[in-house]
Amino acid sequence: MTKQVHLAAHFPGVNNTTVWSDPASGSQIDFASFVHLAQTAERGRFDFFFLAEGLRLREQNGLIYDLDVVGRPDTFTVLSALAAVTTHLGLTGTINSTFNEPVDVARQFATLDHLSDGRAAWNVVTSWDEFTGENFRRGGYLPEDQRYARAKEFLDAAAVLWDSWRDDDIVADPATGRFLARDDAGEFEFHSSQFDISGYFPAPRPPQGRPVIFQAGDSDEGREFAAATADAIFSRHATYDAGRAFHADVKGRLASYGRRAEDLLVLPAATFVVGDTDAQAAELAHEVRLQQVSGQTAIKFLEQLWNRDLSDHDPDGPLPQVDPIPGENTVAKGRAGVRMHRDPITVARQWRDLAEAKNLTTRELIIEVTGRQSFIGSPETIAHTINRFVQDDVADGFILVPHIVPGGLDRFVDDVVPVLQDLGVYRSEYEGTTLRDHLGLARPELSAADRPVARTQSG
Repeated sequence: MTKQVHLAAHFPGVNNTTVWSDPASGSQIDFASFVHLAQTAERGRFDFFFLAEGLRLREQNGLIYDLDVVGRPDTFTVLSALAAVTTHLGLTGTINSTFNEPVDVARQFATLDHLSDGRAAWNVVTSWDEFTGENFRRGGYLPEDQRYARAKEFLDAAAVLWDSWRDDDIVADPATGRFLARDDAGEFEFHSSQFDISGYFPAPRPPQGRPVIFQAGDSDEGREFAAATADAIFSRHATYDAGRAFHADVKGRLASYGRRAEDLLVLPAATFVVGDTDAQAAELAHEVRLQQVSGQTAIKFLEQLWNRDLSDHDPDGPLPQVDPIPGENTVAKGRAGVRMHRDPITVARQWRDLAEAKNLTTRELIIEVTGRQSFIGSPETIAHTINRFVQDDVADGFILVPHIVPGGLDRFVDDVVPVLQDLGVYRSEYEGTTLRDHLGLARPELSAADRPVARTQSG
């Protein structure tokens, strides 16, 4: 059976994907930039718009650095505003489960789902670092096992809140014509190791029943969490071999939770460079990488593995002779989005072998190992490659990250999408109205039994 390709648009700015020096590079905060990218994605019949979030600007060696935007707009504000200027495009927000509370987040996503007529999605993430925790009352951080325990209980609590309203809980008063809620609408209790809450949830049941749930963890705990709870997983494995292995691993975990392969979509982040020919695209991709990874940027990436101050290291020279310093006390305290190196000594050895084999400087090596152009070529080459990856179970689709804002998606929509449509693997028009419709996901229904009150988890 031929699979349909899913596509989404990621608004860049949380890493060094963006080429700031390009004359076409615009504001990461101006609402017009968000509108242009979102409306371009909707013109290309994309499933959804994806917005990452940072709870604090990232730093390294105690200083804010240039691998992030200067200023991080609020996710819900941006997505709510985009709901007014789009009609079909899904709206996915990354919201942290470590430093938020279930009632607030569930109410905000229920509101977004109502405002957008059923297009909301939540990318559930955790935060491990004390640096981010300093922005919040609790401070500190949670160990990895506790982060995922809190995330699971957070999501379970949100589900109880959304399900505390039945679809028929709002009724018309025949005497006045006003719409009223039933007396027990929104009544809930939830008790677990992390939460002890009860009361009445103020937001009626979302149009989708529950927003679509995304998860982005890559650890074994993260994959298990996604298999148990998520509708889609945001993966970093966009290459053929790594993608097939990740796809098989995550899908293989579903059966133990009573789920089918089609209940979870695997959607890696992917960058792209489109040219008139494959050769032109390759040349352009090389120039893009040179602009993305300056000498200063290369040193920042190097420090994240070596875990030591390398500000005096020459980026145009060889790799450091000293070994990385292993341990959790890293130079990148606020490293949300930074690669996790579980065995830095081994990785450093692999980098040295690669640099020696290809005679690479430090900067050239960093460009090689952090390569972000997943798809490079003519429109026909990119479309056929994406389709092959989807048909071969590398992924169910891709979340595209352009290197220019706001117009970086334009050529893909104008030139690549029509080829996918001609191949018969991509929609020409939206066939539904909600994000669950676009993704082929069923709307969660309440059981015919009682309202979900007093769900309890053992601590």
